[in-house]
Amino acid sequence: MNLNQVTLPVNDFDRSVTFYHDMGFSLIVHSPPRYARFECPEGDSTFSIHTVEQVTDNTGVVVYFECFDLDARVRRLLDAGFEFTQLPMDERWLWREARLTDPSGNVLCLFWAGNNRKNPPWRVAA
Repeated sequence: MNLNQVTLPVNDFDRSVTFYHDMGFSLIVHSPPRYARFECPEGDSTFSIHTVEQVTDNTGVVVYFECFDLDARVRRLLDAGFEFTQLPMDERWLWREARLTDPSGNVLCLFWAGNNRKNPPWRVAA
């Protein structure tokens, strides 16, 4: 089994499409005003957005995007006007993370974890 995509709820379709495009994602499906799908710049992952009447606050969901060039990418996004709720910092779980929200309030985490992404020291033995 492989994860195909995650769909995020949005309340401003056009603003959200622009936001994700400007972050560096490639638009691969565009069906305004309800649905769009994006391809990540590296790897084989995709995600989509879907217009809803109201985005539920505080769902606890965080979407993680792995960036081998995390600090440089965050600097480029800051220079382009993106606002972060957390600049890159080393976390106790051995990931370096930065956080921001999209125009609908969905929480995004840009991170780099290297080998610790799937093989942290506390990984459960097979």
